[in-house]
Amino acid sequence: MSFNLLNIANSGIRANSELLQTTSKNISNVNTEGYVRERTEFTTMIDNQVGRGQTYRLLNEFAQKQLNRDTSNKSFFDQFVSEASRVDTLFSEESNSLSTSVNSFFNNIQESLNQPSSSVARSLVMTDAQSLIEQMDRLSGIVIDQQSVVNEQLEIFSDEANNLIQNISTLNNKIAAVDGTSQESGSSSLYNERDKAIRDLSALIDIETLDGPNGSKQIYMGTGEALVMENGTFNLFSLTGDPDPNFKELKLDVQGGKAVPLEVDPSKLKGKIGGLLAFRDDILVPAKNQIGQMGLALADAFNQQNRLGMDANGEIGGDIFMIPDTPAFAYQANTGNSAMTATLEPGKGSELPASDFVVTYTSPTTVEIQAIDNKGKPIGTASTADVVAGVIDSSTITPSGGESFGLELTVSGTANTGDQFMVKLNSQASTNLELATNRPEDLALASPIRTANDIANTSDAAITAGTVSDASNFGSPLSLPNGSITISKTAEPDEYTVSDGVNSTTFNGTPPLNNVLATAGGGFENYGFDFDIEGTPALGDTFTVEANESGFDDNRNGQLLADIQNSNIVRRNVEGSSGNNHQTFNQSYTGLVSDIGVVTHQAQTSGAAFTALAEQSEAWYESLSGVNLDEEAANLLRFQQSYAASAQVLSTARAIFDTLLNAAR
Repeated sequence: MSFNLLNIANSGIRANSELLQTTSKNISNVNTEGYVRERTEFTTMIDNQVGRGQTYRLLNEFAQKQLNRDTSNKSFFDQFVSEASRVDTLFSEESNSLSTSVNSFFNNIQESLNQPSSSVARSLVMTDAQSLIEQMDRLSGIVIDQQSVVNEQLEIFSDEANNLIQNISTLNNKIAAVDGTSQESGSSSLYNERDKAIRDLSALIDIETLDGPNGSKQIYMGTGEALVMENGTFNLFSLTGDPDPNFKELKLDVQGGKAVPLEVDPSKLKGKIGGLLAFRDDILVPAKNQIGQMGLALADAFNQQNRLGMDANGEIGGDIFMIPDTPAFAYQANTGNSAMTATLEPGKGSELPASDFVVTYTSPTTVEIQAIDNKGKPIGTASTADVVAGVIDSSTITPSGGESFGLELTVSGTANTGDQFMVKLNSQASTNLELATNRPEDLALASPIRTANDIANTSDAAITAGTVSDASNFGSPLSLPNGSITISKTAEPDEYTVSDGVNSTTFNGTPPLNNVLATAGGGFENYGFDFDIEGTPALGDTFTVEANESGFDDNRNGQLLADIQNSNIVRRNVEGSSGNNHQTFNQSYTGLVSDIGVVTHQAQTSGAAFTALAEQSEAWYESLSGVNLDEEAANLLRFQQSYAASAQVLSTARAIFDTLLNAAR
């Protein structure tokens, strides 16, 4: 009997010692990140003795997978909101507002209309024009700085992800070596370390896990691409910029670069990396493109109208803003030696959408122009064009129903079929706009023509001030193409004669006469200006049109320059009818600021929801796997008492055994 008591006591002491060791291990690792609570259990063997104990981790794998998913979503919105809130704040500040600058610019144009011949008033306009460009450059600089931050963080996060992927693969190999052996129960730290690495990886990208052979874990991206596979193989992330080296794209480098890298769809990524890419694609890229688009549209509209007026030197006006030329980015797969430069075709600023473009050679002399969205996906219908004398613009579009999107492309070298270029005119122009002149005299506030009713006219008919549509036919010094024009009513009821120093033509028209020169024809329709005659002229009435020499107090073209502020010059979408697809500069900028604010607020709301879900998942996971000090303290007391009881049994068994030995002597 004493022998059985001795065995029972020994097994009890051994078992309680293991239980105390497990409890002690749990307590000492209460603050160890990634530690999973352990439990030791025993089975009852013959003679009521305690069998060999088995120690295992307390883990709900379903709760663990849910926690990893919620961690990815939470990290995505945390990163997105952190970046977007900063840009939202910067764009919302009054000191950074483009609306303030453009309003000041046009207010000074209005002031100059009161004193068209004042050099001081003109100087204020040019000063504000420079301030507007500087404000646009400053706002674009904010976006560019944020894009540089994104690139730096992408480098850091992709390196972290690669280190975690390699670490998980290494731990898989170590776990496989002890799986199913006596050392497995003592290798829980390997499992904990791997689980922590998987959770850390889920904070960078969204992942799914599958059980592999020999206790290993296979890791896949949420989009299906394999990261950690069987037998220790794994794929790593790489960052490339094709064709734009400053626009990093995430790829999966299969087998250390020995195979073609897998494309990763950034719109489906979660985690910190997904949040960064979404911030770049949904806020930075549209903001930069829209700023450039607004600047180009305004500069082009102002240039075109200034060219139709007369400046303070009595000459036809020229450009006030310089439209930049920007190099297109060639794709690395191109086989030709062609190069491409993009700019805005004069007069086409309102046709330019806030997007990038991919130009693909369908033959060495023909191209396809495709607008793309902020994620590089095609938008709308592609246009085809011929390359004529190294130029692609609206005149080379085929068929005539297509559009050039306002682009003017200059090409050099020889392109092969399939060669591609990416055109980023908007984003590059946002920081490259400059003034073409800083001379106040170059502001063309006056109209180059003036009209008059002959003093001898007997009717109340009157000639309008006229409008100029093309000033290229005017001479220098300022003069009409063939001298002053005379319009006379030469016969009843409706015969009129138009003549100048060279041409003369007769036409019939019913009063009131609209677009007189276009109606008259005879070459006058090509002079680049026209006018109406209101009322009913009497026989012999005469009207004249002449160059507006010395008309420096005239502000008619200045009024048209001021009207640009309220003109729909900014294109809204790639697709859409021209009637409702444009808006004013201020409407476009207000929409940009509003879009950034709305997207940021939506992300904040979604982020709060996923934070709550992650907290619930954390609580669910920790309810089983986390160390509870109260529970462990109770176990410690219970196991101590059990150990003491087993020790007392052992003492009793020894006493009985000693008594039996003494009795036998």
